[in-house]
Amino acid sequence: MRNRILLAFCILFAWVINAQDKSDFIKETFISQSDTLNYRILYPENFSETESYPLLLFLHGAGERGSDNESQLTHGSSQFLDSLKRKKFPAVVIFPQCPKDDYWANVDVDRSTKPLTITFKTDSEPTKALHLVEKLLDSIKNQPFIAKNRLYVGGLSMGGMGTYEMLYRNPDTFAAAFAICGAAEPETVKAYANNTPLWVFHGAQDDVVNPQYSVNIVNALLKAGAHPRFNLYDTANHNSWDSAFAEPDFLSWLFSHSKTITSNE
Repeated sequence: MRNRILLAFCILFAWVINAQDKSDFIKETFISQSDTLNYRILYPENFSETESYPLLLFLHGAGERGSDNESQLTHGSSQFLDSLKRKKFPAVVIFPQCPKDDYWANVDVDRSTKPLTITFKTDSEPTKALHLVEKLLDSIKNQPFIAKNRLYVGGLSMGGMGTYEMLYRNPDTFAAAFAICGAAEPETVKAYANNTPLWVFHGAQDDVVNPQYSVNIVNALLKAGAHPRFNLYDTANHNSWDSAFAEPDFLSWLFSHSKTITSNE
């Protein structure tokens, strides 16, 4: 009985600590005309508007879509809440939430197949959700405390697809990016291949998003003259984000990059 009580207390304590940590991501909404985008934003510890910080945009997967402004923190948020990492890599981190009936990337997804069959609509306009993310990014990156030469984007699964599309539609914006178990039309990488260092992750046993998508993207980047990092985890399924976030230099690689800002940017 004593051991059970102690175990229950430990579980409750861990839950409370986790909830407190996630509450550091402040709930916000971005409104553009009649459209609203929920998002959570994390500021560095001891944040000061007189300082300059990098900005990271994190795009979640399809399972975290909704309107609770909470689910998008399920995967990845702990990376940025870790106290040691927050001290070492002070940054503004944004987790927008895609509505249930929308998608980050403009694609058609056939869920009757396994892995999914994905058709990319690269000649179409961005989805409403991604367009709102672009507008949100524009509004925040112009704040005086944001280092415009250190803007980053990354995501997993649907968010990996959204990452590739953000790069394709905004090829001169980001200093570096990462895409976990994502997918894209390989031809689109030409727009940003030599502008944005990219780290690609995928599980070789992924039965949701075929790892061949990432292989094709990496091949296209190499052909375009880029030098992407690529991790293909032989035993990982769709949850390759667990392996990606465990990479010891994940954040140090990302935040080590900066871009040259031209006078018209």
